[in-house]
Formats: sequence, C-alpha cells, structure tokens
Amino acid sequence: MKKMAEQEVTLMKGNEAIARAAIRCGVDGFFGYPITPQSEIIETLALDKPWETTGMVVLQAESEVAAINMVYGAAGAGKRAFTSSSSPGVALMQEGITYMAGAEIPGVVVNVQRGGPGLGTIQPSQSDYFQATRGGGNGDYNVIVLAPNSVQEMADFVDLAFSLAFKYRNPAMILSDGVIGQMMERVVLPQAKPRRTEEQIKRECPWATVGRAKDRKPNILTSLELKPEAMEAHNIHLQEKYATIKAREVRYETQQCDDADYVIVAFGSAARIAQKAIELARAHGIRVGLFRPITLWPFPSGQIAAMATGKKGVLVAEINAGQMVEDVRLAVNGMVPVEHFGRLGGIVPEPDEIVEALKSKLM
Repeated sequence: MKKMAEQEVTLMKGNEAIARAAIRCGVDGFFGYPITPQSEIIETLALDKPWETTGMVVLQAESEVAAINMVYGAAGAGKRAFTSSSSPGVALMQEGITYMAGAEIPGVVVNVQRGGPGLGTIQPSQSDYFQATRGGGNGDYNVIVLAPNSVQEMADFVDLAFSLAFKYRNPAMILSDGVIGQMMERVVLPQAKPRRTEEQIKRECPWATVGRAKDRKPNILTSLELKPEAMEAHNIHLQEKYATIKAREVRYETQQCDDADYVIVAFGSAARIAQKAIELARAHGIRVGLFRPITLWPFPSGQIAAMATGKKGVLVAEINAGQMVEDVRLAVNGMVPVEHFGRLGGIVPEPDEIVEALKSKLM
C-alpha cells in the first residue's frame, strides 16, 4: 500500500475535504450516489483510490435507498461507513436512517443541501433543517447534526461525526450546503490513522453483528419489536440516551455578543454571511453579535436563552423560509423579540440584506 503524508495543507473544495478527511480518518467504506451539489465527494474518492492505500471500500450504489442500506449493513458490522447526498436524495434515505436509529447503528450521512421542495434547484439552500433535526422518518428518534461553516470544518467534522455516532450508537449527519460544498479554502487535513482490525472492531463494538451477545448467540440488530411493552421500554431507553446527548454534546460559538444590543443567530454558510453583516452594522454604530449553533441537534437552547438576556432583539438569518427560527423562539421564550430573515429557492443573501432586515424588523 502507498504511504500517505502525515499532514497535508492544501486548497480544496468542501466536498473534496469531506472525501480526503474520510480516507485519512480510517473510514472503512463509502456508499453513495451522485447528485449536485455534492458529487465531488464520490468523484474525489474515485480519483484518490483509497482501496489501494487504506483498503477503504468505495461503491456507487444504484440509488440513495440502496446506499443508506449498505451503510446500515456495514455499520451494523462495526465498520465506519458513510454516505453523502443532497436534499432530495437524503429524503429517500429517511427510512434507512430511522431504521438505524431504532437499531442503534452508528453511521454517518453527509447532506450538501440544495433548494427545494421536490427536485428544486441545484443552488444552495438550508431548507433541510427540519428534515435533519426533526427526523424525516417515522418514530420518536433523533440524529446528531453538525453544521460546518467552512471547508476546514467539513474536514474536521468527519472524525467528530464518527466519534459521536459510535460513542452513542446513533446516526450522525453533517448538514452542509452548496456554498460550503463548492467553495475552495485552505485546509489542514487530519493526520492519517489506520483502519481498525477485525479484532479491534469485535473488542470495541461488542454489539455488532461480528460480535456475540453474552449468551454467545449472534447479535441481531433490528428496529422491529412486536411486543408493545418491549417497544415502549426500548423507546424509553432511546429517550434517556438522547437526554444524555443533549446534556453533553451541545456545540456553538459566539462572536462580539458581550457588548451587543442585537444578536444574529445563523448556521453554516448563513453564519459566514452574517459575519460580514455584523462588520457592516458595527461600522454604522449598530452593536451586533453572532451566535452560531454548531450542533443543530442537540440544539443550544439554554445557551441562546442566556445570550439573549438583556438584548434588544434577535434576528435569525437562514437560507430558507424560517425553520431554525422556531427553535430560537422556543429558547428565548418571549424574553426579547425574535425575527426571521431568509432567501428562498437557492438565492444566497447579501450581507447588506441582513443589515437592512435587522433595521426594519428590530430597530
């Protein structure tokens, strides 16, 4: 096998960073299907041929439904497996994702969002917030959702998503969008680490199909349970797990909030645009800060409530019709006004539009 450099600093797209980080993080397999604006993920994997360097499997499935079920099977055997798609493709994966949540199988899904509904457009959007954080499939379940706002975070969140997925035996999603997926930035890729051996997988994942239950019978991973009492007990277990994740895994960042009269709440590429909007606003004497949720689930409700205390208002900037704003309003709970600004159909807002929305809606 070819030896990879321990550290690589280069200029690349966000989608390329996802692929190359996965190779270096010892991921076992990728199963996906091309769709704009995320096709560079599978294209980069095909170009780099990791099966020659690390033994990583790269397979173009016949559909998104097939891809998520391949992740289900590989991850059920304790492998680090992931898939990637864009909005309508991820919609097709929802059945597999809820099956994985029910069976407590730790796979990773990358969603590089585009405008909708339906097939929509190939332009960027953030309109899959509800799909990701509310769970687009059936049942009471949650997916851990990470929202990168840079190409560097696209690379960094690959290992983080797998770490969280395996820590809690739960599906995790990297919720990006066409802006971050297609933009090019300087990236420091993670140091290469080896894939786990079969013995390591058996030791670290005793629940996997390659392992054995305590009574030495083969493990069976399924979301099906025909006895209502047993299904209720399993659901209670899941809810307790989700409560633990909420308590331990909230991630966010703030900028210039301490002296701010107003705060913009935004994630992903909208947060990048909001940074420039804050610069423009402060140049005109308007003191504005930024609160950026990094985990969209678990959502930083308590931290947003604390941040909003004493402010004059909060503006939620999204590239959608208003989705995260509902969670922000629940968090703020009427303490201060919360308004929304968004563009639809794949239109990416300009920073001065956000400033004007702040003035017209809150001042």
